[in-house]
Amino acid sequence: MPEAATVDTPGRESFGSRLGRAMAERGPLCVGIDPHPALLQQWGLADDVAGLERFSRTVLDAVAPLAAAVKPQVALYERHGSAGMAVLERIFAAAKEAGVLSIADAKRGDIGSTMAAYADAWLRDGSALAADSVTLSPYLGFESLRPALDLAAQSGRGVFVLALTSNPEGASVQHVGGADSVARRIVRAAAAENQRYHGDLGSVGLVVGATVGTALADLDLDLAAVRGPILAPGLGAQGATAADLRRTFGDAYGQVLGTSSRDILAAGPEPSALREAARRTLDALLAA
Repeated sequence: MPEAATVDTPGRESFGSRLGRAMAERGPLCVGIDPHPALLQQWGLADDVAGLERFSRTVLDAVAPLAAAVKPQVALYERHGSAGMAVLERIFAAAKEAGVLSIADAKRGDIGSTMAAYADAWLRDGSALAADSVTLSPYLGFESLRPALDLAAQSGRGVFVLALTSNPEGASVQHVGGADSVARRIVRAAAAENQRYHGDLGSVGLVVGATVGTALADLDLDLAAVRGPILAPGLGAQGATAADLRRTFGDAYGQVLGTSSRDILAAGPEPSALREAARRTLDALLAA
């Protein structure tokens, strides 16, 4: 563990604490805000900045009362250039105003001053792009994420580190090493990092696909010991059910933030239909 920022910043509540409270009060649902071109077309919107903003605000307004967090997919804003990123800035601000936590799904990862710049963009107080948390890629080495890990601790924000993804290609990296797999090293590093945080939930989370099946057992991964939130994309359209999440994550299910995007978004554009789809997903997560 680093010597700097080894405890929660005085006077500032950690992201893990805020997320834990939101999950306790609202339930463990994260809604992805993914303005894919096909969804914009399905909603009758143009694939332009105006369509992007209307889609994003409609989703946010509909699900904010039900979700513990929302997760805009950064690439789908970035493809619209600077105007698209400006929409993303406004969505983060609107999420804060609505009282729902935000996760920037940016999957950033680099070294040295470049990683520090990414951290500055997504985690610094006063940054227009600052979210409550950001997804990170550790495949230049977990310690390469140090600037983001430390700035998150100092600013009361969080990170979600890619650990075990459900895409077929992921196993070619994440499963390598057998009993000492890459995924297991990432899980252990996140657990060590969360020692700096007080309370039930640390601010260093992991991304673990909802459809990884038996991989957690096969690789002997102890997610409960991480004591951090687990972002589990793949609920709904990608095939995972709430019951699948309960079976897959076992003792760590209480840490799981079940994430659904297309399954809920396809119910749009009517806000009431979006809200009902989110409610059904949330009810299933609570009942599992």
